[in-house]
Amino acid sequence: MKHTKIVFQGPWQVETVQASFSQDIGDQEVLVKKLYTLISPGTELAMLSGNEAWFAMPGIPGYAAVSEIVKAGRGVKDFQAGDIVFHYGNHAQYEVVSTNGTFLKVPAELNRQWVPFTRMATVAATAIRVSAIEFGDYVSVTGLGLIGNMAAQLAGAQGATVIGLDLSEERLRIAEQCGVPYRLQGGTAVKEQLAEITGGAGVSTHIEATGVPQVAVQSLAYIAKLGEIIFLGSPRGAYNGDVTDILNYCHLYNRGCITFKGAHEWRFPTEPNEFVKHSLVRNSKIVFEMMKTNRLQIAPLISHVLEPGQAKEAYRGLKENKDRYSGVLFDWSTV
Repeated sequence: MKHTKIVFQGPWQVETVQASFSQDIGDQEVLVKKLYTLISPGTELAMLSGNEAWFAMPGIPGYAAVSEIVKAGRGVKDFQAGDIVFHYGNHAQYEVVSTNGTFLKVPAELNRQWVPFTRMATVAATAIRVSAIEFGDYVSVTGLGLIGNMAAQLAGAQGATVIGLDLSEERLRIAEQCGVPYRLQGGTAVKEQLAEITGGAGVSTHIEATGVPQVAVQSLAYIAKLGEIIFLGSPRGAYNGDVTDILNYCHLYNRGCITFKGAHEWRFPTEPNEFVKHSLVRNSKIVFEMMKTNRLQIAPLISHVLEPGQAKEAYRGLKENKDRYSGVLFDWSTV
């Protein structure tokens, strides 16, 4: 069988290629045909740069998909051909996927273009799960890309008053569309603006979603005493600074006695079990419900729906024109 796939051939080399594909599947596997896949800008641009050792080139990127099942293995009991499913799929027309793990039927009434955003939302949800956010707290978020925007929305759903920070006017505009009540353009006056909003106390929780170490360090100055900083964006790039000074924000009461928390999505198990309340599967189902009831806004996040043959354009736009390119979907019905 012939199929189309997007391949990172080498650093900053993107190709859309035709290849043969085997329909062989195992007992607990299914063959799916993609409907839409979503680019994760931060992770996939890092992969494309050649700086992620875990991603071997040439390779197929992508990990958020909504698909239709073409064929199910003999041991698959809960899924059948024709089902529409959400899974961690790559940017290829066909894929053989295990039904174990995060593999879920999509509610019939859910917009299929929204479904791949579930992966970004569950990444963002990790920041909320590890936080101490309570009703009435002030929470700030640096970086209002896909994951930061959804972290801001989810913090608001938790009952917090949220302040989003970004250098991009376009991202701030999108955050307004998504219901983020306060939006500040990053700069030298941020600490003063936050103090005014919070009555001088600072924010009790800060979610760092840029992955830029310098931004995280600068954020420490406007977190309230006994507050917390949550590292949601994966830190990338070198940063030279005074580590002792940074650690004193955590250690010394007069510097805040701030708690540092990591929010990597894989700190929670994939599937529910009797010993752990939270899991990626449970979070995904909650996100489905929030999308259905419009408590999580997705439509404003979609900037482009492109054909797989436009892959070069997609990644170039995400790298060079971040204001215009943000939520980029590939539509696989066109191949």
